[in-house]
Amino acid sequence: MELSSVRTMRAPAAALLSLVMGAGFVVACGADESPAQKLANALTRHDPDASADLTSAPDDARKTFTDTFDGMGDATVNVAANDDGTELTWTWSLPRDRTATYTARVETSGDRVTWAPTIIHPNAPEGGRLLYSELKAYDTQVTDRQGRPLLTWQEVSVVSLDPARADSAARLAQRLNRVAPDVTAVSIRKDLAGKIRPQTVVALRPDDAAAVGDLTRIGGVSVRREGRLITASKNVKSPATAGLEDRWREVIDAAAGADVNVVDAAGEAVTRVQRFEGTTPDPVRTWMDVALQQAANAAVAKEKRPTMLVAIRPSTGGILAVAQNDAADRQGPIALTGLYAPGSTFKTVTTAAALKSGVATIDSRLPCPGKQRFGDRTIPNEDEFDLGVVPLHTAFAQSCNTTMAGLSTKLDDDALTDTARTFGLGVDYSVPGLTTITGKVPSADSDAHKVESGIGQGRVTASPFGMALVEASLAARKTVTPVLIQGMATTADSDPSAIGSPVATAIRSAMREAVTSGTAGSLRDISGLGGKTGTAEYGDNKHAHGWFAGIVGDLAFATLVVGGDSSAPALTVSGDFLRSSEGSRPRG
Repeated sequence: MELSSVRTMRAPAAALLSLVMGAGFVVACGADESPAQKLANALTRHDPDASADLTSAPDDARKTFTDTFDGMGDATVNVAANDDGTELTWTWSLPRDRTATYTARVETSGDRVTWAPTIIHPNAPEGGRLLYSELKAYDTQVTDRQGRPLLTWQEVSVVSLDPARADSAARLAQRLNRVAPDVTAVSIRKDLAGKIRPQTVVALRPDDAAAVGDLTRIGGVSVRREGRLITASKNVKSPATAGLEDRWREVIDAAAGADVNVVDAAGEAVTRVQRFEGTTPDPVRTWMDVALQQAANAAVAKEKRPTMLVAIRPSTGGILAVAQNDAADRQGPIALTGLYAPGSTFKTVTTAAALKSGVATIDSRLPCPGKQRFGDRTIPNEDEFDLGVVPLHTAFAQSCNTTMAGLSTKLDDDALTDTARTFGLGVDYSVPGLTTITGKVPSADSDAHKVESGIGQGRVTASPFGMALVEASLAARKTVTPVLIQGMATTADSDPSAIGSPVATAIRSAMREAVTSGTAGSLRDISGLGGKTGTAEYGDNKHAHGWFAGIVGDLAFATLVVGGDSSAPALTVSGDFLRSSEGSRPRG
């Protein structure tokens, strides 16, 4: 037992002696390192201060080392000295597994390396540095479904004003008025308030910059030029393009080449150390349509109230156009994410639920009184019109609230929720390049909630995007999955499901009747159009939003005029859009 105990104690002692000896060896080796090797070690650590202190001119060296590390960005470096300390081999590890290697000569004096800029590269001049530059194909376009330019890289002029010269706001606004009417003296002063540095006022496209001329003669104004990815022209602006730059950058980054150069103090290339050839990227293709976007923009621009229009192609789910006027733009991308009571446009869902459940057929004769009480809710028709007893398709076409409210009381609590999801409303989509909210259709657990939901009021909400998706799904006879970028799939929190041909056919017929002889009669000249008008009260119930949602050919759309008070303004906007885009609409 004692012998075993002694052996147990001696083994660690031997190990400790070995470690001590090893430590002494390491220290000795460190002491024997050449000045060049010490410098190589400090450079490998990316430590410009320690590196500079190992040279004969620390201040000059520190700047050059710091500038080089900055110029090489995220690259790491391994620097090794040869055995006699006369050469440094630099090996840069660059993005995308690329490597650049070269050798520079060094001289030493005592325990220091004699400073010379050629330490970083044999051709480095005084004040020079290394610079890593990616070679990107900025001229790569984002295109529409037909390959037409949607977004392009352009040089813009960024106009700024010094807060100390707020007195120049009126003069600057006057000069900008012809190209940027939303920029006013008041808006400029508001942006300058409390600031000490120059603030950006506007970024001008090349044509607009030429139109306003030299603005730098105005006190406090500065102009800088920079490249940006922007819509090919002003009349194709859309909230749907906001997220496309991320995908565009992914594409051009993946195809990018790169240069490692020695540059002089002015940043001009002196010597190319190495070039890595890139590839030519394909354009980023979307499902949008430039002509339809232009038509939609022109249509919504005629309204002063916040107005939106969203168009989707049922056969593909491709988002064709998303338009907002200036009043809507000031509230954000509300065509895609704003939630509003959909009013009678939701009767498409209510009718589908009734048909699917067998509560009624499209030809069932149902009462349409001017107003009717359901529990503690009294539901009136517009101006309390009374149709007597009429077929369901007529009640739909004439937008009879009392008929739809009566049908909704016969439905299960979740019938409207489940049916709405079949049409895409209430589904959460992850659309690459886009942020969207379709709407919310809560379960209705009382007659009061059911009658309100059945006519698109109460707790039911939808975005213009959501209602366009409802129409697209009706046209496709199944849940349509919306997509923006070709080749990038959208995911959803539920699987698509069939609407059913008999249900879809019946509702499409009723929508056509709404145009030919119903509430959308002002659009009867548009061949093949079917749709549903909607008026949705809000706030104190003295005001209402105006809707129209429809299908023509292989195009489904929804139009909303916030505070329109009736569906008439939405019908006007929709008509302008459809008539001007007649030659551009997909036919199916």
